[in-house]
This record gives sequence, structure tokens and C-alpha cells, in this order.
Amino acid sequence: MKDNILPILQVGNVLVSSDILTEKFCCDLSACKGICCVEGDAGAPVSLDEIGEIENVLDEVWSDLSASAQAVVDKQGVAYTDPEGDLVTSIVNGKNCVFTCYADLKDQNTGETIHDCCLCALEKAFRSGRTSWCKPISCSLYPIRVKVFKGGLVGLNYNRWSVCKDAVKKGEELQLPVYQFLREPLIRRFGEEWYDELCQVADDLKKQGYL
Repeated sequence: MKDNILPILQVGNVLVSSDILTEKFCCDLSACKGICCVEGDAGAPVSLDEIGEIENVLDEVWSDLSASAQAVVDKQGVAYTDPEGDLVTSIVNGKNCVFTCYADLKDQNTGETIHDCCLCALEKAFRSGRTSWCKPISCSLYPIRVKVFKGGLVGLNYNRWSVCKDAVKKGEELQLPVYQFLREPLIRRFGEEWYDELCQVADDLKKQGYL
């Protein structure tokens, strides 16, 4: 790899942090048990359209929510404006997302049971065929965070969080870059043509010795 700094990356109207191409990441639920839905001081970023989608499926996921979460939703709704002025999902006791639920899962690689794994009630309903909408795109894109600037320019940054240390370890073992791990949500957010262009940029940088 070259010692010089990677050039500024722009794909379409999206500025891409070089970390998204260089850092390795792969969620490891058997190790972390979905703690990213529990830890933190704010909910997941959501758009007005996504709030509407959540409200449309709320009755379907209601029984999966804890009594405390139901009380929060009854009082303030499914989302609120955080101190930075961003719309985020409502939280319980200052940290848990209201859509957090727990279940035992079978590890697809080892076949072992992961007990009391934290899940998203919205995604659980979607994957069981009860709804046609999964969850906020910000959740699917993590550890990428999206920033929208004036004029339509969008920025993608890699968010480092200590609770995801097992995901970093697994990603390094698999040599799986962030942008490849998040292929599906990136296509969902920006389209397949955009993602193909991103992959071409990565390939070109490899040939030039940057990656």
C-alpha cells in the first residue's frame, strides 16, 4: 500500500470517506448479541418518510415491544428530535431503542444457539413476512453514517464504536471491507449503478497501490 494519503473520493453526488474502503467490518451477533441497539445516548436517525413507515407497521410489532417501550411510544411517539436537531427513534431509559426485543437465534455459521440476542422488532416482523418494510436505512447502513449537505451533496463516514470491536475483528479475519459488507443497504440507499461505480473506484485504487 502506498504511504501517501488517499485522494478525496466522490462517487456521483456522494463524498465517501476512505475508511469505508480500507477498514474491515462484519457483524458478529454471537459475540455482541446486538448491543448496538441498546447502547448509546440517542435513537437511530430517521426521516419523516421512515416515521410514517414505522407508524404504519406499529400495530404489527406492538406485542414485541416491552411495556416500558410501549409507554414511551404512547407518550412521545415513535421518534423525537435529539439535541443536535436530528429526528431519531424514541429510546427507553436514555439508551435502548423502543424497537428492541430479545430472542434466541441460531448462528448460521456454527449452528450454535445465541441466547437472548437483541433484535429489531421492525426487522423481525419484516423477515417473518408480517410486514413489507424492514427498518430505518441508518440502522442497515451502520457503521456508515450519512450526512446530507445543502445542494444535495451527501457524505458517508465510517463510525468507530467500541461495542463493535468484535465486528472489526471478524471483518479483519474475513478481509471484508466495510463497503462490501454493506453492499445490500448501500444499493438500497443509492442504487446498484452507484454501488457498481463505488466498486470500480475501489478496484482502481487497488491497482494504483492505495488499497
